[in-house]
Parts: sequence; C-alpha cells; structure tokens
Amino acid sequence: MQDQSNTLPLPIRVFNNCFAILGSFGNKLISLEPAPLMQKASQNTGLSDYGSDYFRAPLELLCDSLEQDAQLSALGRVMARGEILRLLSNRLQFVDLFKQHPQIAEQQVIAPLFILGMPRTGTTSMHELVALDPQFRVPLSWEVAYPFPPPQRETYETDPRIARVDNDLRKIDNLLPDFRNMHPMGATLPQECVALFSHDFVSMIFDVQFCLDRYQAWLIKEDMAEVFKNHRRWLQLLQWKFPAKTWVLKSPQYLWNIEDMVREYPDARVIQTHRDPIKVALSIGNLTATLRTLGSSHVDLKKATRSYADLLHYGTVKTMEARDKHLLGDDRIIDVQFAEFRKSPVVALRRIYDFFDLSLSSETATRMQQFLDGGEESERHGKHSYNLDDSGLNLEEQRQRFRPYQETFNIPSEKL
Repeated sequence: MQDQSNTLPLPIRVFNNCFAILGSFGNKLISLEPAPLMQKASQNTGLSDYGSDYFRAPLELLCDSLEQDAQLSALGRVMARGEILRLLSNRLQFVDLFKQHPQIAEQQVIAPLFILGMPRTGTTSMHELVALDPQFRVPLSWEVAYPFPPPQRETYETDPRIARVDNDLRKIDNLLPDFRNMHPMGATLPQECVALFSHDFVSMIFDVQFCLDRYQAWLIKEDMAEVFKNHRRWLQLLQWKFPAKTWVLKSPQYLWNIEDMVREYPDARVIQTHRDPIKVALSIGNLTATLRTLGSSHVDLKKATRSYADLLHYGTVKTMEARDKHLLGDDRIIDVQFAEFRKSPVVALRRIYDFFDLSLSSETATRMQQFLDGGEESERHGKHSYNLDDSGLNLEEQRQRFRPYQETFNIPSEKL
C-alpha cells in the first residue's frame, strides 16, 4: 500500500515534522489529558453535569491508548483532541436537555430494524437504500455529529449543520482522496451507531481512525448495557421533533455486542449480512490502514489486517453463539448473502420486507432502482484495491479458522 502520509499537503507534512522535533513538549501543547479536556468542554458549553460517571474510565483508557499506541502525528493529535471535545460537549448538552425536557424519555422506540454484519458486506449500501423509504427513519451524519438543537421536521433538509458537516468531510477528502473510494461519507447519508456509542467513549470508531491496541482489546469484551440505554435515549432525542415510526440502524459493532443489543431492544428485528470473511478482512484492513495514515506517523497494513481478522473471528463466533442460544426468534432475523444483495439489491430488499411483513411500495422500489441506475450508489462506492500478498495473512490458516462460520451460513469463498 502506498504511504499516504507522503501524499499529504506540504503544509501538513511541515506541521507534522516540526511537531515531531518538539517531542514531549509538543504533546503538552496539544494535550489529550481527560481532565483538562472536560474542563474545556464545560467552558465551551457553559455546562458541567456529565451525567453518569460510567464514561470516565473508557475516556481515560482511550486517551492513554492514543498516547501509547497510536503513534500520533501533530495532525492526529489535533484530530483526536477536536473529536473528544466535540463528544464531551455533545454529552453535556445531552444530559442538560433531558433535565430540561424529561418528557423526551417518554418517546417510544418500537421494534427497530438492525442491519448487523461484518464491514464490507453491503450494509452501507443497504442502509442508504432503506433510507429512501419514508416509513423508516435513519440517523443521518449531520444530526449525529451536531445534534443540538434537536433536528426538526420542518428544517430537516435545510438545516445549516448539513453544510457544516459536508465541509468537515470535504477536508478529509482533500487530505485523503483514496478514502472516498473505500467508504462513502456525506452529511445527509446514514450514519452508523458507532457514532452514537462514541459519546460514552465505548466505540470501535476510535480504533478505525487510530491504532489503539489496548483500548480495542478492552472494548470487545465490555458490557455495553449502559451504552445501549443511552443509545435508546439518543434515538428518543433525535425523533423528539422529527417523529420516527421505525428506526433502521446499522453497525458492525453489533457483531461483538449482540447480547447487549437484544437485552435493550428485546423486540429488535435483525438483518444479518454475510460474506467471505477473509475477503472482508483484506478490505477492512486496507481501509483502516489508509484512514490511519491521516493521523499517525507510522501505519502497519499487515498488523491492521491481522487485527481485523481476529476481530471478525471473535464477532462471528459471538453471533453464532447468540443464534445457538435463540436470543432472537427465527421470525425476527433474516440472513442475506453479499452476492445476493449486490446482484439485485431491490429484489433482496423485497425479500427482507416480505419476511418482516413490511410494505415496499412501488414508488419506493422505483426510487431505489432510480438511485441505483443513476450511478449515485456506484459513485459513493468506488474501486478499492487490496490483495492477499500485502496483508500478511496465511490463507490456509484463515480458511480453517473461519470454516465453521462459512459452513453454518453457507458462505462461498471468493477469489482473492
């Protein structure tokens, strides 16, 4: 994989190099200490109540892992600091809003649809298409990034925060143009629930951006009961002034936390997508390594790919165990193969709708097909190149490791 850090704009490279010379003094200038960050967020918002103390330990661990594991560049430190401050500010406003308007907690979130699957298995495309159906509500990137004041139906498509988020994302595109071919981003595109989880600092999104070995090892085994309770509260807040009949949500993190999800949403309905897990590991490893070059001085593609192969194996085992325990009734989960969905997305969606006794109107089906025919979907999912030789994975070893999962769900092996 090309070293993307050498293709960053010259001013960024100069900034990173000068910062590296400063050593530990530079780190103090762009501090990632939790306490000062919390104080800064309080100053920015004029608020001081963070609610439950649960988030404090994950925040401490995240900041420590950023310092010790991520090999942050100057830009990386600026990015991490800015993101943590945004999340802390959102959390303060979240707690304050529920104190001012406790009736928000009376909002009903009924039988949400969860798209559960490994990354790179069509979940993003599926989420985009379902978002075209007016009977569903999906969290959009702009309202998740800047949820205050809560979105309103009357201004939902014209809110100035849309332009703000598109501008933020455009900066990433300019710095890292290859990433656009790997993962679509846009203010009015559906957002994954990892962005909501991040307000408790319990989210896989951080390890995708930065190599965080210790944080990620802790994360996958963490009980997320409180995180999912807050997840429901975030949905209640988002639908307060823009009501939702049925939420459609997605995140690969559900693979590792399906029991926590079902505990909070016992009426959940699940679409589980499947694809050759080794193909997925190659793709997500390459995507992650590419994104990490934006904020780290050194990125190891082989390490990233091995790590995600491990995470995928852990997640597939967890979901198979959940199925064996019958945590979800057979009438509440449907399996969809990646090849089936990519061959004819609308046909696959019609099968999903029928399974859950949902109505797919002819108008919505036409809108979905026009979206596909118009090239919008393909433009957002451009070519993404990766190969087995660069990954460091042993194919025979990985095939043996994932055989139970592939055999259980009849998942064909793809050409690598």
